[in-house]
Amino acid sequence: MVTGATSGFGAAIAGKFAANGDNIIATGRRADRLQELKDKLESEYDVKVITLHFDVRDRNEVTAAVEQLSGMVDCVDILVNNAGLAAGLSTIDDGDVDDWDIMVDTNLKGLLYVTKYVLPLIKKSKQGHIINIGSTAGKVAYKNGNVYCATKFAVDALSQTMRIDLLPFGIKVTSVNPGLAETEFSIVRFKGDEDKAKSVYKGLDPLVADDIADVAFYCASQPAHVCINDITVTCTNQANSFYIIRDSEKVKNV
Repeated sequence: MVTGATSGFGAAIAGKFAANGDNIIATGRRADRLQELKDKLESEYDVKVITLHFDVRDRNEVTAAVEQLSGMVDCVDILVNNAGLAAGLSTIDDGDVDDWDIMVDTNLKGLLYVTKYVLPLIKKSKQGHIINIGSTAGKVAYKNGNVYCATKFAVDALSQTMRIDLLPFGIKVTSVNPGLAETEFSIVRFKGDEDKAKSVYKGLDPLVADDIADVAFYCASQPAHVCINDITVTCTNQANSFYIIRDSEKVKNV
């Protein structure tokens, strides 16, 4: 089960698992994209794809979707909590409170809602695994990242505590923390300003969604006794969420 499967990491992760023969539960807010994903994966990989159209921020929608799902499947082996976003980039005093609410409600509360209500189905699996998509922004804070960083630091803390709480059930918990990755992320952050979004990746070779899909699949493919707790992935132009070098700044002669 992959939340936020309509684009970016979510769509790529769903595709990676489907390509390896796994049936998929794809969730998201854009019904048309969910249908396109379902048609594509079922046609290309001969797997079953269930789509659930809901907003992770709405607890009632989450519970209704999971109730629907419970009548369709016996268990969920893997839950990928991918749905998340950044909204705005400003100092705390200039921050837009509506943007804060969107980030807290999606990145933090949405992850909690989905995990809480899907857990009974995960407990029924003999190979339960929760993969939370965090961020380098949850490891090292950066200027103007305030609330986004705070939500991703929270995802890091939740991943650690989930791992403790779920030990008795043999459920693995992995936190995958991507750095700069060229998806719709910056377009969403800058509210559709494509020029500003492109400037984020100018002069460097960023990660792409398939890179993170490969990492998520690798984490899920370990033997039953192995759990990769935490993995941080950046492009080679990036050391962490703060230190980034453009190609033009690299040492030319060594």
